[in-house]
Amino acid sequence: MITGPTWSQKLRDEIGKAVIGQDAVIERLLVALLANGHVLLEGMPGLAKTLLIKSLGTALGVQFERIQFTPDLLPSDVVGTMVFSPKDGAFTSHRGPIFANLVLADEINRAPAKVQSALLEAMQERQVTIGGHTHPLPRPFFVMATQNPVEQEGTYPLPEAQTDRFLFKLLVDYPTAAEETTMMQRWGQVTRQPALEPVANGDELLLLRAEVDKVHLAPSVQGYILALVRATRALAEPAAGKKRYLTFGASPRASLALYQAARALAWLRGLDYVTPSLVQEIAPDVLRHRVGLTYEAEAEEITADRLIAQVIQQTPVPEV
Repeated sequence: MITGPTWSQKLRDEIGKAVIGQDAVIERLLVALLANGHVLLEGMPGLAKTLLIKSLGTALGVQFERIQFTPDLLPSDVVGTMVFSPKDGAFTSHRGPIFANLVLADEINRAPAKVQSALLEAMQERQVTIGGHTHPLPRPFFVMATQNPVEQEGTYPLPEAQTDRFLFKLLVDYPTAAEETTMMQRWGQVTRQPALEPVANGDELLLLRAEVDKVHLAPSVQGYILALVRATRALAEPAAGKKRYLTFGASPRASLALYQAARALAWLRGLDYVTPSLVQEIAPDVLRHRVGLTYEAEAEEITADRLIAQVIQQTPVPEV
């Protein structure tokens, strides 16, 4: 049977032919695949967010589709529509690009709310409705979206109902000087662009999820996950003489996401049990998009990550 480190390494090696660095982000993407969750990547332009997801789809050997979100995009451009056939006078459903295993929603915040909401049913129910008929999506199915954190003109912020459906929100940072030097040396010539090959497949991924389900998560660690999530809600409650930095805390979906992601991360690293340190490590990626900052927090430049770090520091760690 394939082990977590072996499976991870073969995918990393293949993706590494096209993407240099971003090791932590790649690991989180693999965790999301194993935990059956969607991912939102946020970062400045030119940080290879799109290339990373496309390379992952190729290495994984699944059907990949890219949707470039624009202000004039329609829901039917995503899920599909009914097409009339003059020959027989009948309507047939034309499936959109959402019918793929791995869907890249590029610059998702550039499309209006009605297009973003078209993804909600697909992301949560793994199905879409066209012309009153429900169509199941392929298995496995993932949505990996990207957005730019600085440009605000012509963008539509994602509603909380949609961001909550992403397992992770990952922050993509600039590469190191050494990594950027390697990029120039390796890809400075147009004729040396990378060519990736599939090293896995979707059926294998579905089987590996059964191995992730075998990872032990002790009741004390379950209680720790619950305590972290509920502590974010406590920060959102008004208190006399105390500044309130959150308008709302993390939902119960955050508890489930931490539970699933921690087990997947443990399996990926060759462990058969979850430790509190793994929960602490993955908590910011699970929680940062599930809490709402108040005006006071934004005025004082207090970030969600800073408040999550405070919650982790103040929550007692159980003995395992």
